Amino acid sequence: MSPEQLDDRDVANPVATAAGQQRSSNNGDNHSGRLNKAELKKRFRLGEFLAEKLVTSIAMVSLAAIVLIFLFVFREAAPIFIQKERPVHTVEVEEEETYGEEFLGEGAQRLSEESAGKPSVESSGSEGEASLSNLLSTTWQPVATEPKYGLWPLIVGTLKVTVIAVLIAAPLAILAALFTSSFAPRWSREYIKPAIELLAGFPSVVIGFFALVTLATAMQSVFGYQYRLNALLGGIAMSLAVIPIIYTVSEDAITAVPRFMTEASLALGATKWQTALFVTLPAATPGVFAAILLGFGRAFGETMIVLMATGNAALMSWSILEPVRTMSATIGAEMAEVVFGDTHYHILFFIGAILFIFTFALNAIAEVFIRERLLKRFKGV
Repeated sequence: MSPEQLDDRDVANPVATAAGQQRSSNNGDNHSGRLNKAELKKRFRLGEFLAEKLVTSIAMVSLAAIVLIFLFVFREAAPIFIQKERPVHTVEVEEEETYGEEFLGEGAQRLSEESAGKPSVESSGSEGEASLSNLLSTTWQPVATEPKYGLWPLIVGTLKVTVIAVLIAAPLAILAALFTSSFAPRWSREYIKPAIELLAGFPSVVIGFFALVTLATAMQSVFGYQYRLNALLGGIAMSLAVIPIIYTVSEDAITAVPRFMTEASLALGATKWQTALFVTLPAATPGVFAAILLGFGRAFGETMIVLMATGNAALMSWSILEPVRTMSATIGAEMAEVVFGDTHYHILFFIGAILFIFTFALNAIAEVFIRERLLKRFKGV
């Protein structure tokens, strides 16, 4: 085809020529648009990469901090298993100072007569032995001529307060979670759940002060028991701190129950309460049990509430109306006054290691066994 014929065709089809130019222009615009999107995508990937690395770094630092704390506690607790020979110190008794023939006073004269024949006093510097028999005894008396570091009164006191707190908090929190997820109107859920979870933000010292000043007097006047501060009061005060934890986890577990289970129960003629108690709650048992374990761990390691509301008496008794001393309260009360490097010092860190291990074990059981194994069993996996 000759050039003259091509020109004649372009003149004959001006619309086609304009359309071709428009397509070429659009192709150029699309190409530039794709370039812009690619650049934006690269920028987005860069920001996403930085955010991911920042989150990973923070997570690693947090994990490293936990591991270092764990190692520090165990390092300070380890020396109780190593027997060391204590040096013997000799303290010379100074003679009474006189001026001529006159003594300083009658008190000084009596002291001189009593100390006659005792030129020196030997001090073994004994801090008590951290032997197995001493640790398993029933007496906690770290400041004495023969110190005793019996852990049983502290363990029993901790268990009493913790069990009382869980027995009070668990039913209230689980029923409140069941009501919120199954019966409460939608508008009220937005207020009930934040109101209960707000209790978790209260400082434990505030709850302990409330129990010490107000709750202790009211309970003693009502029940008429002898000791104003006891294990029952500490357990009731502790339950105020445990309720939000059990409620939050239980409410999430109940809400996660598949909707077809409740609808099938209602379709078969069951009431809402029957459905909630015999269908929804059993299906949410793994999460509810995990919530109870987490609440138990929270109560087991609490310090300020039990320090202020339990009486702090290391008594080996199973009565809930007598004062008790918990393991965490012992650390909080005695750590500031103990001699650095003393046997008593290492025993307190050993108690902290026990609390650490127990709390870690409870969290591991709640996460691995309950949430994975039992949840798979209920889902039929």
